Amino acid sequence: MTGKNYFNLLINSQTLSYDKQTWITMNESYGGVFLYNQPEVIMEQYDLEVGKITKGRGAYICETDQGMKLLKEFRGSEERAEFLAVILARFLGSGFEVEQIFRDKEGKALVTEDTGDRFILKDMIRGTECSTKNRDEMKAAMRLLAHFHNVSASLGQEIPEFMKNGENELAQLYAKHNRELVKVKNYVRSKRKKNEFEMKFQKQYAHFIENAQKTLEKLVDSDLPEGCRMLCHGDCNQHNIVYTENGWRMIHFEYMGYHAAVQDIANFMRKMLEKNGWNSRLGEELITSYESERMLQKEERRQLCLALAYPEKFWKLANHYYNSHKAWLSGRNIEKLDKVIEQEEERMRFLQNLFSFHG
Repeated sequence: MTGKNYFNLLINSQTLSYDKQTWITMNESYGGVFLYNQPEVIMEQYDLEVGKITKGRGAYICETDQGMKLLKEFRGSEERAEFLAVILARFLGSGFEVEQIFRDKEGKALVTEDTGDRFILKDMIRGTECSTKNRDEMKAAMRLLAHFHNVSASLGQEIPEFMKNGENELAQLYAKHNRELVKVKNYVRSKRKKNEFEMKFQKQYAHFIENAQKTLEKLVDSDLPEGCRMLCHGDCNQHNIVYTENGWRMIHFEYMGYHAAVQDIANFMRKMLEKNGWNSRLGEELITSYESERMLQKEERRQLCLALAYPEKFWKLANHYYNSHKAWLSGRNIEKLDKVIEQEEERMRFLQNLFSFHG
């Protein structure tokens, strides 16, 4: 069989199964076209009967005798994977239904391949993503987030240092973002010939950096009382809150960390508000929904306002531009920047209303 035919076999081998040595032999014999971290090979390390494996968004979907599983690359240490497995089991034991990490035949939460690539295997929770156009769904998601924070705060789990980011982590994060914005500004200014994105960025920079610096100054003087930091989801958005046959569920906890709860709240709210023109009434309804399950302390409300005041989207686009191939920029990035600029008046009006109630 030719190397080309073997390559075609590789591409179409989602339902085939080979032992690890066979994959290695085939890889060596046919010019290295086979990857060591084929999902079939990795799944052999688990005590499972595996059926069909298909490629999903950012993971392999695996049919097994113990239900549907997701095999996902993990960008973290073995200690972090182990902690996640233990803590997610504790959430489940406390009555909060979350995905569980499945251990391999040696009892490990993390599988490391010969290539150095790392994987976790976890439950696949089927559901429909929270709609950014349905207020009832967005409010239900906020109640679920508050319930999650309540359970998290009640666990009394000792938190290892690798899960922490230090005190006043929002101020540290935004200070870093501000330095990155200055770096982008200096780079753009140094260019003799600027593209459309760069010209628009330069024109808007003064407004957004002033907003960013004022927000940071207020955050530096802000601190949270005891009980406002806990294990948080870390990537709370509409994609990771889904409606299932058993109700609303949170998924994908790989970015979990010990943070201020307002970071989760702000991340979710920012996504919803960006999709809805920074509607003030929606913002109030989302906060009210959260507080129906967990009341925010005064300083939490203030930090939430400041987190939403930071021009996160402007920084994100600028940082993406700087760290990507600057000589080429898609029209989509320019469209996103245009939208940020167009929404700024509405965003500032929203913030004025928010601070009048919660500032």
